[in-house]
Amino acid sequence: MSLSLKIYHKLPAWSQSLAASLRGYYLSSWRYDKRTEKLVEAALERDCWSAKEWRDFRENRLEFILNRAATEVPFYREQWAERRRSGDKSSWEMLENWAILEKQTLRTRATEFVADDCRREKMYHEHTSGTTGTSLNLWSSAETVKLWYALFEARCRRWYGVSRRDRWAILGGQLIVPVSTRKPPFWVWNAGMNQLYLSSYHLAPDLINHYLDAIAKYRVTYILGYSSALYALAQEVLRQKRKDVQLKVAMTNAEPLFDYQRETISEAFNCPVRETYGMAEVVAAASDCDRGRLHQWLDTGVIETDSTDKSQTEDFICTGLINADMPLIRYRVGDCGSFSDQQCDCGRTLPLIEKIEGRSDDLLYTTDGRRVGRLDPVFKNDLPVNEAQIIQKSLKQIVVRLVPADGFNQQAAKNLADRIRERMGDVEVIFETVTEIPRTERGKFRAVICNLSADERLTLKNQGENLCVE
Repeated sequence: MSLSLKIYHKLPAWSQSLAASLRGYYLSSWRYDKRTEKLVEAALERDCWSAKEWRDFRENRLEFILNRAATEVPFYREQWAERRRSGDKSSWEMLENWAILEKQTLRTRATEFVADDCRREKMYHEHTSGTTGTSLNLWSSAETVKLWYALFEARCRRWYGVSRRDRWAILGGQLIVPVSTRKPPFWVWNAGMNQLYLSSYHLAPDLINHYLDAIAKYRVTYILGYSSALYALAQEVLRQKRKDVQLKVAMTNAEPLFDYQRETISEAFNCPVRETYGMAEVVAAASDCDRGRLHQWLDTGVIETDSTDKSQTEDFICTGLINADMPLIRYRVGDCGSFSDQQCDCGRTLPLIEKIEGRSDDLLYTTDGRRVGRLDPVFKNDLPVNEAQIIQKSLKQIVVRLVPADGFNQQAAKNLADRIRERMGDVEVIFETVTEIPRTERGKFRAVICNLSADERLTLKNQGENLCVE
């Protein structure tokens, strides 16, 4: 655990909320300004563009991105110079002539993807581990950040009748208090963003009711969170027959949304449930319309698939159209999916994504009945790990299968084990060093695997029910 996080955990609740609010005001200054509303209106207008309007818009933007990347971005300029020296005369103006970019290349050479006329110290820097333990450093200009959040405002809020000015909640993977803490609050109020930030790490059966109390207390209008976490909340709402946590909409992110989850969440909060799709690299995005169909955001990026048959499940190869200062061309994002040729009767011309795969991490379980959905934050802060897979062998044992990078040592292993215990409690953490994570038949691997036995699952279920009764 970092020193700053240790200090934060020792602060009283009001001080934690003050710190979160100050951070929220800072982030808002990056994300929004007086132009935001015009950007939102423009995005909503594009939703119903004709095929020709979309084609012209995307072709012009792609042409600019490709030329800028080939001439002003060190990594791509070097790549094309080498191709020219070898006699390759193919045009960089045609997307299909570009090589596919893998995550590992982006990870190891991140600074080379920033354009020459940009100063990284003046840009917004994001460090993300991704779902595979593969850490990424990403930079965006203020203009790019504002454009992205205007798109989010349009298609992840306005589509659903809410806005950033409403009071809302997010269930995320930040630790508000140490995992050993059994008394609320497990959240902070971020006044800078009108946001109740709820940590997903304390959703034990006997603690969920505290979360619901907080949602009611802070008069939350809508909520965004992992599908599994929202489902856990919804189950408790229905069990208690609570009517004081009604919402306008519940939005899911980062995990697939299953039909049974959608139905339960909708019933519990008396609202529609909408799925969203995106990633920190902002090269692709999608969101549900009011028909429950997932629409691709055409102004965010180009998604290629290897097959001419849109119904075939293929890897997503993406070229971003927003971030021209750190352009990612033909980037393999790690997800796969398929598209539909149907036109949605919601009236929007954005194409439909039939399904997305590659985000299906298993849930892990703690000895006190908590379900832990996402563990990618444990790999942040530049741990020297190329790839990692977390496997739960039992309620008391976690195996971390990893491909170490240069610099991985006993201290790095200890740091990683400590971060897992912060979220999973007192568990044994065993490391297995491998040269490659075993892949599925589609060349992917599951980042999190739960191998609890049937007896352990039954014991956990009964324990959770007993805790709720108490």
